[in-house]
Amino acid sequence: MSIPTKITISSLFHRSAAPFFNPTKIPTPPHRLFFSKNITKIISSNQPVLSSPPSSSSLQRVEELPPKLQEIVKLFQAVQEPKAKYEQLLFYGRNLNTLESKYKTTENKVQGCVSQVWVRAYFDEDKNVIFEADSDSMLTKGLAALLVQGLSGRPVEEIVRVSPDFAMLLGLQQSLTPSRNNGFLNMLKLMQKKALQLYVEAKRGASPSSDVSGIGDSTSGDGGVVDSAIGGNLNEDLGHTSVLGSRGRRIEEILNKELRPTAIHVEDISYQHAGHSGVVGSDGETHFNVEVISEEFQGKSLVKRHRMIYSLLQDELQSGLHALSIVAKTPSEAAAQ
Repeated sequence: MSIPTKITISSLFHRSAAPFFNPTKIPTPPHRLFFSKNITKIISSNQPVLSSPPSSSSLQRVEELPPKLQEIVKLFQAVQEPKAKYEQLLFYGRNLNTLESKYKTTENKVQGCVSQVWVRAYFDEDKNVIFEADSDSMLTKGLAALLVQGLSGRPVEEIVRVSPDFAMLLGLQQSLTPSRNNGFLNMLKLMQKKALQLYVEAKRGASPSSDVSGIGDSTSGDGGVVDSAIGGNLNEDLGHTSVLGSRGRRIEEILNKELRPTAIHVEDISYQHAGHSGVVGSDGETHFNVEVISEEFQGKSLVKRHRMIYSLLQDELQSGLHALSIVAKTPSEAAAQ
């Protein structure tokens, strides 16, 4: 089993014309994982990606990131030229170990990326998550390597605390196209989902060191619905896996109260619509995927079900919510699929 290359952070940025230093291994202190229900609170308290540039006060603080990711962010912030940041990403990519072909599966593939990207996760002996990744594009491989380097060797709790808006701290927007920025966020999201699934597998007594598919990997590109194989129990253990802000939590609360669903999943996908006319100048929470399974839909047409949800969320629609993608089913319809 290959372990991702550990790169000495201080060697990545240089102030002279000398070539980069050769990477060396960085020792990783053990951090034992203690399972608790607090992980659910961690997930729901994170803020979503802001599709319009947020103020510095609204971003996750660098000090809240895992130590290696802190170092990477600070070093990228120290370089002002977009071209220099681009070169550093290529350097990361060249030094990332190749992922074995047997792990380049559909379950490990990051959806919504311009290039092909695969991510694998497993526990080490201290219950810290180790990530491996690969891509057919050197630049995308560099983005994956940045996350592998920054998140590997850390406990699940730390990994799920990383808010997607940390990408803003890197200052890569001018160096990457919007599609690559979205792909980068999808990589992070899949890594967090894989870490969460390792947590669930270990809690249930399954082998946590084995390679497992990501939560929601079998869905569409935005990673919407939790994999049906573990859906019900996962919702019971973790509540939901989306990173929701205040609007997302309000949507969830309203639908829970009024529709009494047997299952609900709300996902903020606003980051996929950066630059859209409905996003510019908003608070960033503008586009959502909503899936609701409820007896309240019994005997109602698809159009009427959608109207019910739109009616319940009318206040949100008038205060900045721009679009909803709705899946509304009865329990019998969901069971039949």
